[in-house]
Amino acid sequence: MKIIVPMAGRGSRLRPHTLTVPKPLVPVAGKPIVQRLVEDITKVCGEPVDEIAFIIGDFGPQVEKQLINVAEGLGAKGTVYHQEEALGTAHAILCAKESLKGNIVVAFADTLFKADFTLDTSADGIIWVSQIDDPSAFGVVKLDSNKVITEFVEKPDTFVSDLAIIGIYYFKDGAFLSDELQYLIDNNTKEKGEFQLTNALENMKQKGTKFKTGAVREWLDCGNKNATVYSNQRVLESEKNTNNVSEKANIENSVIIQPCYIG
Repeated sequence: MKIIVPMAGRGSRLRPHTLTVPKPLVPVAGKPIVQRLVEDITKVCGEPVDEIAFIIGDFGPQVEKQLINVAEGLGAKGTVYHQEEALGTAHAILCAKESLKGNIVVAFADTLFKADFTLDTSADGIIWVSQIDDPSAFGVVKLDSNKVITEFVEKPDTFVSDLAIIGIYYFKDGAFLSDELQYLIDNNTKEKGEFQLTNALENMKQKGTKFKTGAVREWLDCGNKNATVYSNQRVLESEKNTNNVSEKANIENSVIIQPCYIG
């Protein structure tokens, strides 16, 4: 299993914090966003992750070393690719073309999540979604009666669905994805001025790929300062609750030894 993390954006909506630090390395509850993201994905993969590939801009050697350390800390090879120009989500992923092989998870590094499932690697593809009130700023999906995705719509102007794509995707065949991304570039197929991943997904679907949805228990956006502050609060609350439960379990499971007097 490989994890592909596009993170080349400068994070203008998080300034001044991102003037010197790339957005995915901004800490949430004391740990960089991207580190939390790949740790959470590793937990639900259900199989070892052998490579984590990061697609970055010109962030410098210190940032690259930090990302490599994040991957190696999870027992995976760390690889860094560069996106010189922001041309859209499809273009960003294709910058890691050499790593788009076999089972892959693509995760954009401005989101965190909580989930209670293990990834079904037998599926053709899984798109992780969250039901939200206003999906107009996101890509959304429509489903059939069997919960298979029938349509992808990028930032709909009118209501199509309230199932927003949160930015995490599983592909059983990374090479197939790579071919469809390359097709968009070769044919200059753009939507709203950029090469969009959703167009490649639609092409894959039309060629027989069955995409299912993966629901998350909680989706935490880190795309702007207000959302990141809220995400920081929720992570701290979650970790506090987890620690309290662990402490209670330790107390309940402890063995109390009473002194024994012989006399």
